Amino acid sequence: MRTTVHLHSGPTARRLLGGSVIFGAAVAVAACGASASGSSSSPSAAGSSAAGSSAAAGGASAGAASTSSAVTVSAKNVPGVGTVLVNGAGRTLYMLTSEKGGKITCTTSSGCIKFWPEIDLPSGTTAAKAGPGVQSSLLGTVKGAAGTEVTYNGWPLYTFVGDSAAGVAKGQGQTSFGGTWYVLNSSGSPVTAKTTSGGSAASPSKSSSSGGGYGY
Repeated sequence: MRTTVHLHSGPTARRLLGGSVIFGAAVAVAACGASASGSSSSPSAAGSSAAGSSAAAGGASAGAASTSSAVTVSAKNVPGVGTVLVNGAGRTLYMLTSEKGGKITCTTSSGCIKFWPEIDLPSGTTAAKAGPGVQSSLLGTVKGAAGTEVTYNGWPLYTFVGDSAAGVAKGQGQTSFGGTWYVLNSSGSPVTAKTTSGGSAASPSKSSSSGGGYGY
C-alpha cells in the first residue's frame, strides 16, 4: 500500500510563511538596535577619558606656574657695595635701620612702599628660596605693609625705585622714613658704607643721605 501526501498552497500555508518572515525581521531589527546602542557608548567613554587627561594637564601646568613664581634671594657682586643680596631679577635688596627685629616702619600710609617696594611672597607660597651665596636658615617672613614680607637675618627686604636695573645700588646710605637704608651681605649684616672701585670703604655721599631727590 502507498500513502500519498499532498502539499497545499492555500491560505493557511501563506499565513505561516508570512509570520516567519515578520518574526525574522523583528529579530534582525532588535540585533541592530543593540549594536547601535553599544557603539554610542564609546564616544561618551572617550570624552570622559579626554576630559580627565585635560584636567591632569591643567593641574601640572598650574603646579609649574606656582613653582616658577617663587621668590629667590641670592648674593651677587654689585659695583660700589660688593657681594650683597639681590632678588631673582638681580635687583639689589635693602634693609631699613628702624626696622631692627622685624618691626615694620616702612608703611603704605607714609608713602614709603611707593619708593621702597617690599619683597612679598606670592599667594600659595610659604617661604623664599635660597639662591647661590645665601643661607636658607636666615630666610624668614614677617607681616609687612602689603603682604607676607621676606626677611633675612630678621631684616625685612626691599628694592629701590631709583635703581634703574640689576647691578645698581643707588639706594645705599639713603636716609628716609625714620632710618637709613643699607644693603645686606650674605651673613645678614648691613653694609654701612659704599666701596670705591678699588674695594676700599667710602662714606655715603651727602646727596644719598639727603634722600636723592625723591621728595622724602
